[in-house]
Amino acid sequence: MNDEPLLDLLAEPVTAPIWPVSELTAQVRETLEGNPLFADLWVQGEVSSSYTSAAGHTYFTLQDGSSQLACVLFRRRGLRLDAPEQGRLYVVRGGLTVYEPRGQYQLVVSDHRPAGLGDLFMQFERLKARLEVEGLFAAERKRELPEWPTRIGVVTSVQGAALHDLCKVVGSRYPLVELVVAPSLVQGAAAPAEVVRALDRLNAQPDLDFIIVTRGGGPAEDLWAFNDERVARAIAASRLPVVSAVGHEVDFTITDGVADLRAPTPSAAGEMVVPDGAALARQLDDLSSRLHRAGQGQVQAAVVRLESAGERLSQVMAARLDRAGAALSAAEGRLAALNPLAVLGRGYAIVRDAVSGRVRARAAEVNVGDMLHIVLADGTVVAGVTDVQPARADDE
Repeated sequence: MNDEPLLDLLAEPVTAPIWPVSELTAQVRETLEGNPLFADLWVQGEVSSSYTSAAGHTYFTLQDGSSQLACVLFRRRGLRLDAPEQGRLYVVRGGLTVYEPRGQYQLVVSDHRPAGLGDLFMQFERLKARLEVEGLFAAERKRELPEWPTRIGVVTSVQGAALHDLCKVVGSRYPLVELVVAPSLVQGAAAPAEVVRALDRLNAQPDLDFIIVTRGGGPAEDLWAFNDERVARAIAASRLPVVSAVGHEVDFTITDGVADLRAPTPSAAGEMVVPDGAALARQLDDLSSRLHRAGQGQVQAAVVRLESAGERLSQVMAARLDRAGAALSAAEGRLAALNPLAVLGRGYAIVRDAVSGRVRARAAEVNVGDMLHIVLADGTVVAGVTDVQPARADDE
């Protein structure tokens, strides 16, 4: 083999610019990202080699049998989008860029949907925009739910897991509430009309507090009944407040925007619309304990006040008794001074007629021969009158 031509070629001087790999790759990336044609586009293909990293980013490949395109769904976008299913045909939206460490161009995904639903999603965007202009999504038209509901209407399929999950959560949290179910299809072409009729039936009942419209998660096409304009307007016109609990947290339907409250899942709806009975029981126990402690404190305070009042009453009564005793002693002294028997002790006597018992205070009242009883301090003397001597003028 003759290597001379090759050697001659290598010996030629290089006159073109020599690019470092990193600079060339960066230039390609800037050129690609700067082209508006590739900044926001839709690509269709079958998903393969899909996986989610520990950081939460999903990497997958779109292929059509002839070519393949690397795609990445970053975590912040993945919070509202499910990871695409491997082996399924998708329409993917995004912008092209270059992953410089590998020199590989890729699509940074901003949205995706199963292929065949493209037209439906366009209808979804148009309906959403129109209802938003009409004010059906406005926050000021949202109504508050009652804090202590007693009867709640539910529009859902009786065969679905959503009803089971809702009943389980509500029953465990607040068994005092009653769920009134209006059965309805929640999937398929006939579902929107059935949902509207179920809403009408529940609105006709006078004793419901609000209505929950719910179904479990699934592919976007399975949730499409809740993107129907008829359902949206029926919810907006509902006499009762409406809670929308359709699909999973990442799913968003027109009913979510129109409803008075959106719950991310059927189970979450149960947690959001009824109080926590266990928490209420703990609060009641706490209030009971506080009331008991407060009552004990009041009783103890009353006992202290009664004891203090009793002590003061004893002091007042003792003082009053002392005053009453002194007054009694003074009265006894005065009575003793007025007692005629006390006068007898000083040498005086009481003279009574022995027959009539009348007191004889004057000599003129006594006659010779009368019998007298003379009462002295220590006894009585019986005497007969032998002489009466009236007092002289100089004796008076």
